[in-house]
Amino acid sequence: MIITEQKPLEEVLSFLKGSKKILVLGCGRCATSCQTGGEKQVQQMREVLEDKGLKVAAGMVEAQCDERLSKRELKAHSGYDCILSMSCGSGAAALTDLTDKSVYPTNNTLFLGVIKPGQVYEERCSLCGECLLGVTGGICPLTRCSKGLLHGPCGGSSEGACEVDPLRDCAWSLITERLRKLDKSDDLRRVHAARSNLVRSRPRSVGKK
Repeated sequence: MIITEQKPLEEVLSFLKGSKKILVLGCGRCATSCQTGGEKQVQQMREVLEDKGLKVAAGMVEAQCDERLSKRELKAHSGYDCILSMSCGSGAAALTDLTDKSVYPTNNTLFLGVIKPGQVYEERCSLCGECLLGVTGGICPLTRCSKGLLHGPCGGSSEGACEVDPLRDCAWSLITERLRKLDKSDDLRRVHAARSNLVRSRPRSVGKK
């Protein structure tokens, strides 16, 4: 799940100076789950802009990051000066590739995370391209360790709490306990090869060209 938060309204409005007709597009996936770009938020944005005297068209894309779906929605609209993307940065980028109009984000993209009870979002993956979850009990040390250590704890943790942030659990304490419960403690003795910067070089692309 791509976790997003809404930008301050003042920032969004600053993008629209000189524009008269705005196309507001929501996203049916992550932004809907985060309540930053679902149908309700799109309607709220539409009402705010119309109160400012702007003409507004609105729509929803099942997944803005899928160019096929975004292209289909764009074909249903015309005459707009710019687009407000109520999605993550990937959705806004997809729209940018499909139009010669300005595309403005209404959200800040924060991280890839999980949704916990009570609409709490926690970062769980750093999109590193070399996943270690198979040998760390499903807990990512790169993401959950404040220092990103890959071969064990730093030695500064105390009673299972992180040295850098005592309010957080030490990732390696979590990993160790998890592997013990799974009877896979031997995985702690694995030595991992140095991580390849080629895998993480940007911009990345996979699939057939």
